[in-house]
Amino acid sequence: MKQDGSYFEFLKQEYDVGKLFDKPEPLKGVRVLELCYVVLGPAACDYLAEFGAEVIKFEGQKGDQMRFVTPYAFFWKNMSPGMEEQNHNKYWVGMHMGNPKAKEIFLNLVKKADVVVDNLTPGRLAAWGLSYRELREVNPRIIQLHVSGYGSWGPWTGRTSYDAVAQSMGGLSAITGFEERGPIKSGVWIADWATGLMCAISIMAALNYRERTGQGQFIDYLQVENVIRWLDWTWLFTHKTNTDRKRSANRDLAICPSDLFRCSDGWAAVAAFSEQEFKGLCEAMGQPALYEKFSDPVERLKDENARIVLEAVEAWAGGKTVQQVEELGNKLGFAATRVLTAQDVYESPHFRERGTIQQYDDSLYGDMVQHCYPPRLSETPSRLKWSSRPLGFDNEYVFIKLLGLTKPSIRLLQDEGVIFKWNPSIRSHCPPPDWDEVSGKKLS
Repeated sequence: MKQDGSYFEFLKQEYDVGKLFDKPEPLKGVRVLELCYVVLGPAACDYLAEFGAEVIKFEGQKGDQMRFVTPYAFFWKNMSPGMEEQNHNKYWVGMHMGNPKAKEIFLNLVKKADVVVDNLTPGRLAAWGLSYRELREVNPRIIQLHVSGYGSWGPWTGRTSYDAVAQSMGGLSAITGFEERGPIKSGVWIADWATGLMCAISIMAALNYRERTGQGQFIDYLQVENVIRWLDWTWLFTHKTNTDRKRSANRDLAICPSDLFRCSDGWAAVAAFSEQEFKGLCEAMGQPALYEKFSDPVERLKDENARIVLEAVEAWAGGKTVQQVEELGNKLGFAATRVLTAQDVYESPHFRERGTIQQYDDSLYGDMVQHCYPPRLSETPSRLKWSSRPLGFDNEYVFIKLLGLTKPSIRLLQDEGVIFKWNPSIRSHCPPPDWDEVSGKKLS
């Protein structure tokens, strides 16, 4: 396809990563109070924070469980990578939410907030006198989102859910894997991250509605229902055929061929659905007869035909290098690419140039590298400003700057156990060992 070089150069300049921090943030002025742990809720707030929302995260004395979830027991300057990835650009408060004085403090913040997000056990906030009924009494414009595995009502309400459970209960694990083997879950927390994204979208919808009507609302989001929504054509197919969807390995049952194939030196993904794409693939394979027989994309989808096509591609790919398959795909018009490792993606010049991977200097943790959320807004892009923080790191900023409390009143609340900071005996609660007690603080 002929490309307009001048237009692509224009876009490259529009999205110049070097100008990222010179541009405004689209959600600046939106204040979010986060009562969330693990990945599901924090990810939703992380999406908002990277686009400029002021997110204030509350933790209890034990801290977020993700402070202890880290690959191979790896910590960087006392910080868990499992905690960092969904907790950028936030302000950190340590507060015992079950304390009556904490309730008063929180409601005062609700008066100044736009959104409250929690993923606690359904009914926990109500037990503290902080349900949506109480929140909207002090701020009728407040939007509250509660996200949990099974929702705020129904037979399964209150059950514990993690990503693996949600993948299983939503039907995703059962259709993932090879035909002759058992179900497989995704290697990443896909049910958490995708649900977090949809939570952020639902909050944006509620903010838009409030902008037009002045009315806040309550949002009840189920992690498992979100997994169910992903299963593309499954539900109509099952409804009309009374047939359960089976596992099909890497094969796409609705596009043929679309699969992963072993080459002589690695793996490649190959897809060719349209007649023209399939013709190019058959030309690359030196099998014009295969194209003549199966040129119709719908005919190729019949199971017996699909197996013939996939076996032919598998045999051909096995005699080629990954680079040869890629080059033939680019030349003849079918999709073909090597299967990249995580490190391949990390080092990719394409993603670095686009700002998908952002490298920044954090005032506590030094040189940091992390992915930023994909939507590329030319005028109001997302950005990484700082990483996660120790427990209670921003207490003074929130209580003095936002609520106008005095330092003596803050000390009294600390003495009473209402608010607190990191426990020095718990490594992952604490600042880096070499912290100068000044860097990173929003209010000295």
